[in-house]
Amino acid sequence: MIELPVIPSTEQRNQIAARKRPDWLRVKLPIGPEYAKVRKLVDTHKLHTICESGNCPNMGECWGAGTATFMILGNVCTRSCSFCAVATGRPNEYDTDEPRRVAEAILLMKVRHAVITSVNRDELKDRGAEIWYQTVRAVKEASPTTTIETLIPDVKNNWDALIHMIEAGQEVVSHNMETVERLYRRVRPQARYERSLEQIRRTKDFGQRTKSGIMLGLGETTDEVHKAMDDLVEHGLDILTLGQYLQPTKMHHEVIDWITPDQFAQYRGEGLRRGLKYVESGPLVRSSYHAERHVLV
Repeated sequence: MIELPVIPSTEQRNQIAARKRPDWLRVKLPIGPEYAKVRKLVDTHKLHTICESGNCPNMGECWGAGTATFMILGNVCTRSCSFCAVATGRPNEYDTDEPRRVAEAILLMKVRHAVITSVNRDELKDRGAEIWYQTVRAVKEASPTTTIETLIPDVKNNWDALIHMIEAGQEVVSHNMETVERLYRRVRPQARYERSLEQIRRTKDFGQRTKSGIMLGLGETTDEVHKAMDDLVEHGLDILTLGQYLQPTKMHHEVIDWITPDQFAQYRGEGLRRGLKYVESGPLVRSSYHAERHVLV
């Protein structure tokens, strides 16, 4: 028998979204000298971080440890995903000096493992691939011992751009699926489920360590999550992160379910059983959380 998803009414959704967050989702406020140090470096070098733009709940922990995920190519995205806190609109011209500034900041911070991501730049013919390439190369030249994960956006079938983005020498290449296939039209209206899978497959075929992330609590069923895992394994995925979706504002997609720590543990077991090499699964997990562990998978 096929498991049909139960679609809650608008009233039920609002009640769920307004409900107090469970205790397991409480996080510490960002404080401490290391956090202040990273804060100053980010401001001084006029850098964007997904930690801030994406309202990441782990910003205090990660910045307190002296690490951050850098977002290149500006902080305005050409997409309008219903889950994302990053601003949507027409981006300004990109900064060609950004690769140098990112590399200098990473060197000053003495980062051992850096995560670099970006907004979507669909208006650019190369999707920003040249800036991606130059940023990774600049970091490698400035800090040769620093390992790098690049969390790259959907290139909309521009496979030449994809190759240029991933040939610069990074150790891990990530591209987030974000949700299950049924919810794509609502959650990622300008993306395509099969296209993201194809991007992961081509990345794997190029010889890279592959990674992706899915948010839970958007209304997906257990069977749909399992199918997404199977699809990702089939397309060559190595590492998967699973975390609780948190609604950035009332204008964004509502929270349909609070996934318990036990449920996350079960999903981790299922992912490993289905052939994934590593699964980071928990309520506060985000794609760059504990990213330094994923280099050695």
